[in-house]
Amino acid sequence: MNMRSSRSTVTFSNAFSLLGYRGQLPAGDYDVLVEEELLQGLTFEAFRRTATYLLVLGAGGRTGRCEMRATCESDLNEALSRDRAASRSKNDSEAALSPLEDLK
Repeated sequence: MNMRSSRSTVTFSNAFSLLGYRGQLPAGDYDVLVEEELLQGLTFEAFRRTATYLLVLGAGGRTGRCEMRATCESDLNEALSRDRAASRSKNDSEAALSPLEDLK
């Protein structure tokens, strides 16, 4: 069985949570590791996703450690959608007009 893996980075602007894990993770950049296997018997090359992991760096006394949290693409996309919505509402609610300056 031929396997391949790819790594990408996602950015959360706000603290977020993932389905199946307790607590919230801080805002920041997170690496995502995707593993795929080659589908056999096709006349063209195609891969099927077998695993998705969010790499979470340790904090405090666990600095230097990295935890691979198993997740799925839909849960990760849902967390990113919630983050975008929270950022939009935060920006909308904090919008304010600057005071008018006296023109001389």
